[in-house]
Amino acid sequence: MNPHDKESAMVSRPRAWFLIGTLVMGYIGIYLCRKNLSVAVPLIQTAFGVGRAEVGIVASISTLAYLAGKILLCPLVDRMGGRRGFLISLILVAVFGALGALAPSLFALTVVYSLNRFFGAAGWGSMVKLVPDWFPSKSMALAMGVLSLSFVVGGVLASTLAGVIVRHFHTWQAVMGLPSVVLLGLVVVAAFILPKDAPERKSLDQKTGAKRSLSGYWRLFRNGQFLVVCALSFTLTLMRETFNTWTVDYLHTLDPHGKVSDAAFLSTLFDALGIVGILGMGWLYGRLGPGARRWTLCGIMLAVGGVLASLPAVGAYGVGWAAVAVGAVGLLVYGPYSLLAGVLSVEVEGKERAATVSGLVDAAGYLAGVVSGWGFGQLVDTYGYNTGMRVLALLMALSGGLCLMLFRRKPDEEAAA
Repeated sequence: MNPHDKESAMVSRPRAWFLIGTLVMGYIGIYLCRKNLSVAVPLIQTAFGVGRAEVGIVASISTLAYLAGKILLCPLVDRMGGRRGFLISLILVAVFGALGALAPSLFALTVVYSLNRFFGAAGWGSMVKLVPDWFPSKSMALAMGVLSLSFVVGGVLASTLAGVIVRHFHTWQAVMGLPSVVLLGLVVVAAFILPKDAPERKSLDQKTGAKRSLSGYWRLFRNGQFLVVCALSFTLTLMRETFNTWTVDYLHTLDPHGKVSDAAFLSTLFDALGIVGILGMGWLYGRLGPGARRWTLCGIMLAVGGVLASLPAVGAYGVGWAAVAVGAVGLLVYGPYSLLAGVLSVEVEGKERAATVSGLVDAAGYLAGVVSGWGFGQLVDTYGYNTGMRVLALLMALSGGLCLMLFRRKPDEEAAA
């Protein structure tokens, strides 16, 4: 019997899905204190008298902090346990999210928001650490797919909540600070519902974590599957973070006389349609062989490139059409993206090091996230959004090539997986 299946038998299927729902709820809270920055971008520009590149620095530095958190905190989660790591992450995100509203300068906002992102980095790894104990291996892809809905639904709700706050308070301080109140309430709920980490499980994780820490890291970088997943994480995260940071500003640029709150609501199509993409990919993953997976993912990436290349022409017809095209990008990108730090990370070395592997995969992606902040902002300031979208289209063509390298592992890698 697969060890995943043996441990999952301890949790009934209805309770397992209930626990997944609790994790999703908590991670949505992290997003309420994270994606609110994209809605606050136009207001911050006005308040501090800065351009897109300067505000982009906030996104880039905070993404570096998030990357550091993935590398430094996720191995700690493998040792302390998923529940404890998850709750600590939520509490600290709420604290630094609230402090963001008190920042007197763009520099101070950068520091506080970066600490918000740093401690939020432990949230996803903590969830990936917990899920294999609740589900058998045959249901893992679907469970991870549902878990992935947390960051998509979180993005939709974060933009929606921030848009409501803008309409009522009209200040970037309110947009950055008020979501923390909601997150604190979610922390209390999660603390009551999530089961405590089993003592024997924590003991095992501590022993194996201390013993295999360095050797495990080096072995990972000799694993072909791991390296390809990291490369795809780089390209797809750059795409996702670019749209998360700049969609509201892009749509507002197409209709400069419109309201920022309207652009914020239209931007939710990217994440809303991403939900369909994630569920569809979760359904397909276990039903396709390795060859079919490669070509399916490659075709998806090329389709995204086609949509991006057509965005300049589509945008000329109005902001509504542009928002639909942006939604199509989300529909296509989120499915493949959801596999990377989820089921594929668990498959690399099993659940013992699930948080560590998912953290490294995410860290590879958020190296690209740095570019999506300052780099894409600088590109748009210099050449405009149309050129920016064409550059992203080329990136997706590269991603298609990377997809064709997936699932091609050497025999020794197959044996170690």
